[in-house]
Amino acid sequence: MRTARSHSSRSSVERTQLELFRSVPGDLAPRDAQDLMAWPFFSLAKTRRVTPIDFRMGATWISVEAVPEHGMATIWDADVLIWAASQLIEARDAGRPTSRLMVTTPHEILAFTRRGTGKASYERLKAALDRLQSTTVATSIRQEHQRRRHRFSWINEWRELADAKGRALGIELILPDWFYAGVLDRALVLTIDRAYFDLTGGLERWLYRIVRKHGGRQEGGWSFDVPHLHVKSGVLSPLRRFAFELRAIVARQPLPGYVLTLEHALGRDRLNFVPIPVDPFDAAMRRVGLKPVENWP
Repeated sequence: MRTARSHSSRSSVERTQLELFRSVPGDLAPRDAQDLMAWPFFSLAKTRRVTPIDFRMGATWISVEAVPEHGMATIWDADVLIWAASQLIEARDAGRPTSRLMVTTPHEILAFTRRGTGKASYERLKAALDRLQSTTVATSIRQEHQRRRHRFSWINEWRELADAKGRALGIELILPDWFYAGVLDRALVLTIDRAYFDLTGGLERWLYRIVRKHGGRQEGGWSFDVPHLHVKSGVLSPLRRFAFELRAIVARQPLPGYVLTLEHALGRDRLNFVPIPVDPFDAAMRRVGLKPVENWP
């Protein structure tokens, strides 16, 4: 059994061995880790979840456990990991050294993820960091031998920084090896639409990540059986409820960059999704950081 003292001492040693990575403020392209997009690692509910996720599909298995005090890390909490991945990829591509030990300000994370930057938002961010730190994950993904167990928390530890007079200087956090290694492998990170942060529902956020991961920019899109999607989501609701919520999402069409359709064939419901064609001029403007003009005179 891991004690608080042993965990604290190990974290202190870890901190002294890592170089400090200072985040860079700015409008960075949001990057998401493909493993987190494809598999059920987070609660999709806005209410506190303590029931574990126990997922098995072929050789892939995932176990996610939460503590009652904080509950399981949610898909909204995962925005912190998207911020971290975006910072690390930006630094790597610019030739700057990266590290699992990151220091930043709450304002940077909140602004990047399109949250408010007031006191209430700061408190919600701290609660998210607590859930990310206290949620434990065990998985076979990216293990050389599928039966081997890799157990970690989304954040090894985090702390608030202050000067001698108690004035806030920012926050410091340590990412786990499993996440850090996946992010720095170029093939395991995808750029996502910044409008993702505006999606308010847990299921539609999860669905966007699945669609972006599997549909990508393929002209023909992709499709999934609804029962298969239900299993991959890790939700506690029954299939009938899941299918009802899925139909509502298809009716709203909220996912940026994709069109969703549902069809019923051979006794099964199937979700299809195809990317919306991107105007080459708009794409070029986005690449240089300019907002496309939507309506010409």
